[in-house]
Amino acid sequence: MSEQPLLELDCRGMPCPRPIIELARHLADVALGGLLAVVAEDPAARADVPAWCRMRGQEYVGADTAADGVARYTVRRLS
Repeated sequence: MSEQPLLELDCRGMPCPRPIIELARHLADVALGGLLAVVAEDPAARADVPAWCRMRGQEYVGADTAADGVARYTVRRLS
């Protein structure tokens, strides 16, 4: 992914559903069209982030890893 997130949420150590709660709380901190990344160790986040995007009309861009190897999920704010 060449475009970098404008905001990265550190949700390491947070159990489900906290990463999704943090995503919802901070989505408006990013301008429309901007990217927000959620770094989470919670294995449920792999399914929860794309599902949340579908339910909320946001674009799930994909997953990669943070510098320390923890999963990072990227969302584009559409509304």
